[in-house]
Amino acid sequence: MIEHDLRSNFVFAPPPDDPAAWQASTESFQDALTRDFPDAFLEINASALRDVPVVVLDFEIEVEPDVFVAGTAAMPAPDYAHVSIIDVTAHTAALFARWLRDSYVASPDSVRFLSSFVMENGDETPWSLPATGDATEIETMLRSHLAAVEPG
Repeated sequence: MIEHDLRSNFVFAPPPDDPAAWQASTESFQDALTRDFPDAFLEINASALRDVPVVVLDFEIEVEPDVFVAGTAAMPAPDYAHVSIIDVTAHTAALFARWLRDSYVASPDSVRFLSSFVMENGDETPWSLPATGDATEIETMLRSHLAAVEPG
């Protein structure tokens, strides 16, 4: 059984067959964070994720009172983004994922996710975030994702 306080990194991205589904840009992501999280810490940097430097937006936001999410949004190609959040529980990741799906991406059925916990255990297959539902439903899915690698 996965403990309720298991912490992992999560990455969210559009579907591989439609990488522009989010219609993302560093500016639009920064604007969305600023609009919805006025006290957000935001910093634009260049990261050498590949041979060519990529613009990234590092951020820290408070998703509910005293619950913070730190992460990075990378924009390696026009209209494409992936957003990583670090060291969070399924509950905290669900709060962020709901915001991402409902307040930022252009199409709510276009969010895929994967956790470092699952990847470290040999599975690199992204899961689809539900297109509807509240943070509790998303948390249930994230917990199922984390539990999928456990020995049966």
